[in-house]
Amino acid sequence: MAQVTLFGGEVRQFQVQVNPDYLTAHHLTLTDILDATRQATGVRGAGFQENSSQRLILRVDAQVRSADELSQAVIATFEGTPVRLKDVAYVREGPEPKFGDAAINGQPGMTLVVYKQYESDTIDITRRVEAELDKLRPDLEREGITYHSALFRQADFITHAVGNVTESLLIGAVLVAIVLFVFLFNLRIAFISLTAIPLSLLGAVFVLRAFGVSLNTLTLGGLAIAVGEVVDDAIIDVENIFRRLRENTRLGHPRSAIEVVLSASLEVRSAVVYATFIVTLVFVPVFFLTGLQGRLFSPLGYAYVLAVLASLGVALTVTPALSLLLLPRAGGAEEPPLLRRLQGGYEWLVRRLDGQLPLLVTVVVVLIAAAGWALSQFGGEFLPELRENNYVVHMQGIPGTSLPQSMAAGNAVTQELLKNPDVLSVSQQAGRAELGEDTWGVEYSELEVNLKPGSDPEAVGQTVKSALRDKFAGFNFQVFSFLSERIQETISGSIAPVAVKVYGNDLATVDRAAQDIARVLGTIPGNDNARPEVQTGQPELVIRVRPEAAALHGLRNTQILEAVSAAYQGAEVGQTYEGNRVIALVVHLDEKLRNEPEKVANLWISVPASQAQVQSGPSSSPGLGTQALEAAGGRVQLKQVADVYLSDGRFLITHEGGRRVRLVTCNVQGRDVQSFAADAEARVKELNLPSGVSYTFTGASGAKQAAQRELLWLGLASASGILLLLWMAFGSLRKLLLVLVNLPFALVGGVAAVYMAGGVLDVGSLIGFVTLFGITTRNSIMMVSHWQHLHEVEGMPWGPELVFRGARERLAPVLMTALVTALGLLPIAIGSGQAGREIEGPMALVILGGLATSTALNLFVLPVLYRHFGVGRQISA
Repeated sequence: MAQVTLFGGEVRQFQVQVNPDYLTAHHLTLTDILDATRQATGVRGAGFQENSSQRLILRVDAQVRSADELSQAVIATFEGTPVRLKDVAYVREGPEPKFGDAAINGQPGMTLVVYKQYESDTIDITRRVEAELDKLRPDLEREGITYHSALFRQADFITHAVGNVTESLLIGAVLVAIVLFVFLFNLRIAFISLTAIPLSLLGAVFVLRAFGVSLNTLTLGGLAIAVGEVVDDAIIDVENIFRRLRENTRLGHPRSAIEVVLSASLEVRSAVVYATFIVTLVFVPVFFLTGLQGRLFSPLGYAYVLAVLASLGVALTVTPALSLLLLPRAGGAEEPPLLRRLQGGYEWLVRRLDGQLPLLVTVVVVLIAAAGWALSQFGGEFLPELRENNYVVHMQGIPGTSLPQSMAAGNAVTQELLKNPDVLSVSQQAGRAELGEDTWGVEYSELEVNLKPGSDPEAVGQTVKSALRDKFAGFNFQVFSFLSERIQETISGSIAPVAVKVYGNDLATVDRAAQDIARVLGTIPGNDNARPEVQTGQPELVIRVRPEAAALHGLRNTQILEAVSAAYQGAEVGQTYEGNRVIALVVHLDEKLRNEPEKVANLWISVPASQAQVQSGPSSSPGLGTQALEAAGGRVQLKQVADVYLSDGRFLITHEGGRRVRLVTCNVQGRDVQSFAADAEARVKELNLPSGVSYTFTGASGAKQAAQRELLWLGLASASGILLLLWMAFGSLRKLLLVLVNLPFALVGGVAAVYMAGGVLDVGSLIGFVTLFGITTRNSIMMVSHWQHLHEVEGMPWGPELVFRGARERLAPVLMTALVTALGLLPIAIGSGQAGREIEGPMALVILGGLATSTALNLFVLPVLYRHFGVGRQISA
C-alpha cells in the first residue's frame, strides 16, 4: 500500500468553549484563558535523586484526564475568589471541526480509501488488505459497527475483465481447431498446426514474466488478438509439406520423406520469415506511443509481437520436425474433400474474372475512394466507455454550502439512487479527508455507486443521470465510471472529455473570457453541462485591520489575527494522553456564539499591559472618548481596530506555466467527442477575447489527435522498413507494388466495420488498422512468392496456367490463415461491449472487416493483376 485516506468519523478533543459575557464579568480576556489552559496539564521529567546504591527518576504527572478535571483549572483571582475555567467557559469533550464527512447508504459512517503503490498487483493488495480487515470484524461487530468490505473494489473489474479476455482467448483457440480440422480433414495435420498456439503463447508469457510484465487485460488482449495468427506460419508450412508429400507418392521414383519435408519447408520459409517480420514491424509504432495511449497499448503490443515471433520459431523448428514424424504415413491420403470442391469452383471463377480486368479495377478503385471519403466523415473518441460495474457521482453545491447541508443533500441523493434495483450500495465522501491530497471544499461530494453483478452499467448510468438532473436543483452533478474518470483526469486534469484552459494575467479578465467560452460551448449540439471551473462566490466575513486604530491601542496586526483565529478556528494549547491516544486541548468561543456572524465585531482582544495603563491613567490621549473607557481593564473590541463586513471571495486560484488559468469543462452526449471538439474550436475562434488572454483545448479529443499524429509519423518510419523487407523478398518493384495493392483494399473492409459499429474511430481502431496492414500483407506475399517459385524454381513457363495453378495451390493456406485469424478475433469483436474487451474490441472489428476484403482481393483480384502486370512476362522473355 502507498496510502490510506480516512473520511468521516470524529477526532476527540477536550474543548474549552469560552463565553465572552462571563469573561467581561470577571475582567478576563481570551488570552487569559489560553494561558490558563496551557498551564493546566503536563507531564515532565524533574531530574532524579541518587544515593550510594540507587537512583530515583522524578516524574511529575500533572496532566488532566477528563474534561471535569480541566474545568477546575484556575485562571485568576477575582475579589479574593479563584476564577476557574468552568466559571467562564463550557469545558467538555467534543469532536474536532471537520473538513469532510462520510455516509454509507445514507447512514453516518467512515470510509477508508486504500491506494496501492505504483505497478503493484491490485488483486493481491486487495486480498491482503481484506484479510487484515476481516480479522477486525468480530471486534467491530461487538461494538455494533457494520463493516462493508466492498463499497468500491477495483479488483472486481480486473477479475471480471481478465476472465472475459481469457474466455475470448480459449473460445478463439477452439474455433481455430475446428476450422483446421474441417479444412484439412486430418487430425495429424490439425494437431501439428495447433501445437503453435500453446507453444507460442507460453513463449510470449515466459518472456513477459522474465521482464516483470504482469498478465492483465492488456497483455491477455494482445495474446487473444494473436491467437489466430500464431498458427498461420505453421499452417503454411505444414500444408505445403503435406501437399509435397502427397505429390511425392505419385512419382515413379519417390524421394525420401526427410528430403521432401526439408525442401517443402524451405520452399515457404523465406516468405514466412519476411511476412512475420513485416507483421512485427507494422506494430513497432505502438511501442513508441507517448502519454496515456502508450501506457495502455504498449503492453498489448509486446504480448502480440512476442507471440507472433514465437510462432515463427515454432514454424521453423517444431512444425517440420512433427511433420516428419507424423505425416509420411499420411502422404498417400487424398486431398481433403472440402478443399477439392473449393479449389474446383475457385479456379473456374478466377478464369472467368481473368477477362474482366477493367471491371475489377473500376470496382476496386470505387470502393477505395468510397472508403477514403467515409473515413474523413468519421467521428472520434480517445477510448470507448469502459464497462465498469460502478459509478462515481460528483455532486457540487454552490460555494458556501455547509457540511451538514452537503451531507443532507447526499443522503437524499443516496435514497434516490437506492431505489434503482441494480444499485447495490452508495457511499458518500464530502469535502476532503484530514490527511488527503485533494483540496475540495465541503460543498463538494463524491458518491461511490456500486452496482449489482449482472447489471447493465450503461442503462443504469443513463437512469442515474436523468434522476439527478431532474430532482436536485441547486447542485451540479457529473457521473462517470471510475477508470473513465481517472483516464480523463490523467489526460487533461479534468474529469470532462472536453476541457478548455483559459490563460491570462488578470483574474477578472480570465473569468470573463471563461464565461464567454462556456456560453459558446453551451450552444453547440451535444453539449452537456458546459461550465467554467468554480473559483469564486465563496461567502466571506472580512476583517480588515485599521493600522492607525491598532497602533493607537498598542496592538500589532498579528496579535489581532491570532486573537480572531483562536476564537473562531480554535487554538491547540496542549495535549493529554490516554494510553496510546493523544487528546488535544483546544480553546475557542462557545459553539453557539462562533456561528453568529453579527457577534464577530464584538470580540474582546487583550491590550498589552503598558498600553492599558496609559489608557486607564489620567494622561490618556485626548479624543479617545468612549474608546478609552472600553479599553479600560486591558482589552478592546475587534470593531474598534478593524472593519468587519460580509463579502464574497475567490477560494481557488490555479496557475500553469506561471500564468493564471481557469478551466472550462463540457461533457458530450449524443455525439462523438472529436466532432464536438472541432465545432467548439471553430466557434470559440470567432470570439473576440480580451488582450492577453489565450486558451487551449485539452481532453479526450486532444489525446486522440495526438495519438493519431504519433501513429502517422511512426507509421511512415515503419513503412520504410516494410518496403525494404519487401524489396529484399522479391527484388522487383512490380511485385512489391502488387503486394501493396492489398493495403488500400484492406482499408475498405476496416472502414466498413467501423461504419457498421457506429462510425467512431478511437485509438484502438487506429491501432487495428496498423495491425491489419501487417496481417493482410502476409497472404499477398504467400501468393506472389509461390508464383515466383513455380516460375523460377520449378521452371513452369509464364502464362495463365502458372497463375491459375499457383492461385489454386495457395487457396487452402490463404483461406485457412484468414479464417483462423478471423475466428480467433471473433469472440473479442462480438463481446467488445463487455468488461476487458472494450479496448481490444474496436481493434478486432477493424481487423475482421479488413481481413474480409483483403482476402477477397488476394483470391480474386490479385491473380488477375499478376497475370497482366506480373514480372514473369519479362523473365520469360
